[in-house]
Amino acid sequence: MTFGSLSENDGDEPLVEINMIPLIDIMLVLLVIFIITAPLLTHSVKIDLPRASSAPTLTKPDNVQVAIDSAGQVYWNGDAVTVDALTSKLQTAATLTPQPELHLRAERTTPYEKVAAVMSTSARAGLTRIGFVTEPSNTN
Repeated sequence: MTFGSLSENDGDEPLVEINMIPLIDIMLVLLVIFIITAPLLTHSVKIDLPRASSAPTLTKPDNVQVAIDSAGQVYWNGDAVTVDALTSKLQTAATLTPQPELHLRAERTTPYEKVAAVMSTSARAGLTRIGFVTEPSNTN
């Protein structure tokens, strides 16, 4: 809103202020329209849908326990195996469907080189799911 002033120089300049009253009126009208129509938009249609009872057939893959002791001896599900036997067992396990999970256990004093060798052998054989099994520590 502009107010007149007592100065003589202000009469010939155009008004540069925007009249906000019509914009506020339009906004309030739109707000009332949205308040009235919003509850109408939540109307839902009740439909009786058919019910199906089916359980997914999940085939849980087996797991293979591979353990390495501190001397570097490798055990396949509790049985001692050589490196060649381990490679052939890993290759046959990789061809199974679903592919079994490889649970790798190693003693605390086992050199990392032995663990890395078993991991690379299993990766080359085609096993993709390799997990480490550890003992939880008692932190009391």
